[in-house]
Parts: sequence; C-alpha cells; structure tokens
Amino acid sequence: MKQQTLRYTVEPHDLAGHRLRVTLQIEQVAGSSQTVSMPAWIPGSYLIRDFSRHIETIRGRHGGRWHTPKKLDDHRWVFDRCSGSLSIEIVVYAWDLSVRGAHVDDTHAFFNGTSVFLKPHGLENTPCQVDIKRPAGKRGWRAYTSMPASISNLPADSLGRFMAPDYDALIDHPFELGTPQVVRFEACGAKHSMVFTGKIPNLDLARIARDVKKICEAQIRLFDPEKARAPFLDSAPEYVFMTMVTADGYGGLEHRASTALVTSRHDLPTKHQANPPEGYVTFLGLVSHEYFHTWHVKRIKPAAFVPYDLSRPNHTRLLWIFEGFTSYYDDLMLVRSGVIDQPTYLKQLSKTITSVHAGPGRYKQSLANSSFDAWTKYYKQDENAPNSISSYYAKGSLVALGLDLVIRQRTQNRFCLDDVMRMLWREFGERFYQGQPQGLTETGFARIVQQATGVDVRPELEQWVEQTGDVPLQALLHTQGFELRWINKDDLPSLDATFKPQGESLAVRQVIEGGSAHQAGLSAGDVLVACNDLRIGNSVNSLKQLLGAYRPGDKVTLHAFRGDVLQARGAKLSKAPASTCDIKPAKQKAH
Repeated sequence: MKQQTLRYTVEPHDLAGHRLRVTLQIEQVAGSSQTVSMPAWIPGSYLIRDFSRHIETIRGRHGGRWHTPKKLDDHRWVFDRCSGSLSIEIVVYAWDLSVRGAHVDDTHAFFNGTSVFLKPHGLENTPCQVDIKRPAGKRGWRAYTSMPASISNLPADSLGRFMAPDYDALIDHPFELGTPQVVRFEACGAKHSMVFTGKIPNLDLARIARDVKKICEAQIRLFDPEKARAPFLDSAPEYVFMTMVTADGYGGLEHRASTALVTSRHDLPTKHQANPPEGYVTFLGLVSHEYFHTWHVKRIKPAAFVPYDLSRPNHTRLLWIFEGFTSYYDDLMLVRSGVIDQPTYLKQLSKTITSVHAGPGRYKQSLANSSFDAWTKYYKQDENAPNSISSYYAKGSLVALGLDLVIRQRTQNRFCLDDVMRMLWREFGERFYQGQPQGLTETGFARIVQQATGVDVRPELEQWVEQTGDVPLQALLHTQGFELRWINKDDLPSLDATFKPQGESLAVRQVIEGGSAHQAGLSAGDVLVACNDLRIGNSVNSLKQLLGAYRPGDKVTLHAFRGDVLQARGAKLSKAPASTCDIKPAKQKAH
C-alpha cells in the first residue's frame, strides 16, 4: 500500500488578532482513534513552555461532521471512533516576539513548528507536506524557510508548498512570512540567506553578508578541513538566518538548517558608516554561536537527546559541553575568520571571565549540576541567581578554553580542542548522514579527548566540572604567551549590589552574598531614596556620585522603601575589588 502523506496547511487568517489557522489532514488514522499532541518544549531552549496553551480551539472532521476531541492531559487530545480519514483544525494565538514561539501581525508572521504543528501519534515517521496560504491583502509577502520546497500545482493564494520526511524534521524548520530585507551568499559552495524583519533604515546587507560568509567558511573548514562540506546539505538546499530586529532584543535558537535570531537594530551596521557600531561584534558572535550549533547540538548530541522526547524534560549533565564549547568557539571563530582582530577578541574573552568570577554561585553549583538543572534553575533565574547557580554557557566556555590550553601545553601544540571537535563529528555527527544517530554518553567525553589527542583530562573534568573549582586560566594562558591580570576599574567604595531605575528612584536588582548590601540587610526590590539624607536619583551614576564622598570602610545610612514601608539601613562601604579581567600578550623579555 502506498505510504500516505500528512498534509498541513497554515493560514495567517487574522493578522490583527495574531491568529493562525492550522489544518492537519490525515488520509488514514493509525487505528480506531487518533491521538495528537503539541510539543511541551522546543529543542535548544530547556524549559517546559506548554505551547498547547496558545491553542484557542481544536476540532476534527470525519464522517462528514465536526467533532470535539477528548483532552487527555496538558498536551494531548484523542479523537475517538474516527477510522479512515481525519481533518483536524486548530486556531493558534501567535503573539510571542521571541525565537521560541510564533508571532503574527500585519507586518510579518514567524513561527516554529513546535508552536503550530500537531503530532499524530503512530504517524511520526510519515512524510509531511506544508502549504502556506497568503494572508488577504498581502500580495508582496513571501515565505522564507530552510524546509525543501515543492513547486507543483500551487494554488493562487499559496506562499509555497514544502516537504519534510517526518515530524521531527517538520518542526525543525521555522518560517518567516512577509517582506523582509534579504541578502544571499555562498560559503564553501553552500547557499546561505540572511533575512531581516523589522525597521532597519539603510541596513548594510553587503557588509553583513561579507562578514558572515567568512565566519561560516571558517566553521565549515574547522569540522571538515578536507572536503569543506556544509552539514545541512543532507536536509536542505540552503541555510537561512532569520533575524527579527527590535529596539533592544537579543537571542538565538538553532535548527538543523537555519537559525532564528533577535537583535537590536543599534547593533547592526548601516550604509555609509566608517565603522560599525560596537554592538556589531555582539551580533556576529550570536550568528557564530547559532551556526556552530549546526554541527554541535543539531547533529552531535547528548545521548539523552537521541531522540528528543518533547513531552517532558530531557535531563543531561553535558550542556556545559554543548552550550559551553559553542560559547567558546563563537568569538574564537570571529578572530580566526578575520572579522575581528586579536585585541577585540581578548576584550570579549576578558568580559566572559569577569562575568563568571563575579558570581559566588560558581562555588555552590557544579557545571554538571548546572547542566542537569537547566530546566528548573538556569531557565528560571531569580534575583538570587548570581549567588546560587553556575552558568553552563559562560563557565562552560572557560572550561573549553582551559581544556584547549591543557591539550596544547601537553602536546607541544601538536593537538588542540579542534581535534576533539572533529573527533566528535566523526563519531556522532556523521552518523546523521547515515541515518544512524547516536549521542555522547554522560561519561564518554574524556575518552573522546584521549582518543583525539592522547591527553587524559579526567583530573581537570573532575575538578572543573564535577566539582566547583575555577579553571586556572592565569597559569594556562601564560603557557601560550598571554598575561591575565585582575584590575580595579573603579576606585569608588561599593555596596556589592546591582541596581536598576524604578520611577524617579533606584531599585536594588541583585545583592551579592556576603557583601556590604547583604550585611546591611538590603534586599532585591528595595527602592533606595536617600544616602545620608541626600536624595538618590534614578541612575547608578547618581548613587556613585553620592558614594564618591566616602572611602571604603565608612558607614552610611541608606533609606529605602520595602513595599510601602520606609526603612533605614546602616551600610559599611566595601572596597571595590580588583575584579575586572584584562588579557594581553605577554611582554617579551629583553635579551
């Protein structure tokens, strides 16, 4: 019997109301009833997001009548007594301006498959067809996606027809609909598109394409130095960067042949600028990070992700490898590709080291536990996060740097972390080409390192990952000719807290454990109004100006509202520590 094809139709039918009508047509249900579900989370973002909560209505048509399904739990429905064909229609509310969900208005539509496509149980391996309908009155709109297109027998109101081999592929190609600014280029012979949605006057597309091409080629050659073959060519004709441009956004989410990005328009270069904005390095680092995931996460995976179970959390102690190593390589590939120079790279690296060492939580939570607890701690951070958690992104990147330096030192620079990444690709990534996906086991990484380089890093992994030890970067960087110093960039006395404007006053954002504000009894959310009877304005500078009249060790009285109660707190000002990292090439000794 000929295998059926699942047919999905997506119609942005109510742009003003931010709604999508999505239909799934099943030629032959899997039994006498059909269960369907919506993913509870999206790969790459480790938090249960309950995408089903955005479904406003759901109904099914079989036997010539509409039927309402029985809900089994938060994410599943069942249509009983529906043997034969079944058509299911849902209406999705799409007003999430992020890389994880769906967002629709009269300027564009963006959606991830995890937000709009129901999974028919028992038919997960069935080929899927997606038809995108053109919204009424939007003649200029086009559809952008990395999902392979089919151009046969398209109706007049179609924005395109696309094909995926199964449900897993179906939800791994997001869509952007509208009239974005687009630029195309080739990297190592592979086609790439960059799609920018939002108001960006005089966007310098040529410069962006030129820089991103260099980054892509550097990464392709890192993993495949002989053939320089892009990994997504097994699943898509081109790679698509989809970027939503906002006033101050930042974020990204990887897919098998595309990535969804959010960035600030102030970080993008415009035409006729002699120099791009300072934040352009941040944007390029984001691009580099998500593109690196094309190998590392989308194809090289933890065993816990093979396959994904999108109905519940998928715990692994290895996110420090998959996100941390990617965070190490994102800026490293910028300098290797020539997009930034060495001083700029060292400045970026210094910022990461500074941020990691600013958090006391790194002494409480190991990187392995940080990875495992991503679902409940990292993705649910509160005001106490710096005191209680360790970032598998940031500290994970420092572990990657430390391992790179250890391998170089012990092999006299004959091997480095690049050799480990290529071994991971050969062992796990290439299996995806062969249709035999496997993942890195929870205890398998040390073996990979030794196999690739001959270096035993188990002692380092025990200290830096399983326990809470700092990576000794000062000594390790010195072996490669770099000097790491800790400097004090601010001589003013400190309250050991961070602040944010709130109305005409200044609110406490975070209190560092053991510091001046902690000892004084200040808490996150307290609103500072005066220091020694002088008003504190709504900027950090106003507080600094007042504290500038004192020395470390002096005591001041702070008046603050906690709720609607005014409190007086005596604080002993501390000395600002030498807590800013500075890395420079070591000075050569005169002979």
